[in-house]
Amino acid sequence: MAGNGKYKIVVGADGSEQSRAAMDWAVQEARLRKGEVQAVTAWNFPYVSDALGTAWDYEIFQKDAQAILEAELERVKDQDVAITGRIVEGNPASALIEASKDADLIAVGSRGHGGFSGMMLGSVSHQTIHHAHCPVLVIREPGVD
Repeated sequence: MAGNGKYKIVVGADGSEQSRAAMDWAVQEARLRKGEVQAVTAWNFPYVSDALGTAWDYEIFQKDAQAILEAELERVKDQDVAITGRIVEGNPASALIEASKDADLIAVGSRGHGGFSGMMLGSVSHQTIHHAHCPVLVIREPGVD
């Protein structure tokens, strides 16, 4: 059990269909175990700039992450489960791996928004399953072959 004695499931929330499916599963599982869910949304600065060297408005990345997290929390509210959210600046896989230190389970989608069609696992889910400090469940969107 997580530090507070409740079964804690951390979910990677990026707004993709797979992450929504992972959240739905986590909420159902937490309800059965009388546990809690923490949605983690990560954002980071792009590694490229445009040809003119225009400065990025970095605040927009954090605002986008906040909007994604708020939409996900709104979508799953009123489920009789304690659900919290956390925004982390940094690599999504690193954020989930760090969150796994205080979790009983990590639930992630098989591919997020950055996935290439046809890949079985995205880079975030792949890194998470290999480095997390707790079990990891990878959810595929229903109907994805």
